[in-house]
Amino acid sequence: MSALIITKENFQKEVIESDKPVLLDFWAPWCGPCRMVSPMVDSIGDEIKNVKVGKVNVDEQPELASTFKVMSIPTLAVIKDGKVVNTSVGVQPKAAIMKMLGE
Repeated sequence: MSALIITKENFQKEVIESDKPVLLDFWAPWCGPCRMVSPMVDSIGDEIKNVKVGKVNVDEQPELASTFKVMSIPTLAVIKDGKVVNTSVGVQPKAAIMKMLGE
């Protein structure tokens, strides 16, 4: 499953009400490190079927970035049952991202 574009309009349904853990990738098109993390996040979404992957463009969704107190990108957040259970900032190896998900 490819990553979903998460906006303030679909956030409640796709993230808070999700029956699966959600890996959110806070990014921006101009962010070089974000472009390094993005393919790893996409591949995790393809490999792990019990996880939903979403991407939040912080330029287009400043309210969501503010809600998650995103100060630096890339920021990854894992949400389970509507609550943040794990976060990381900066480029992470794929194994570290998988570990955030409990894989």
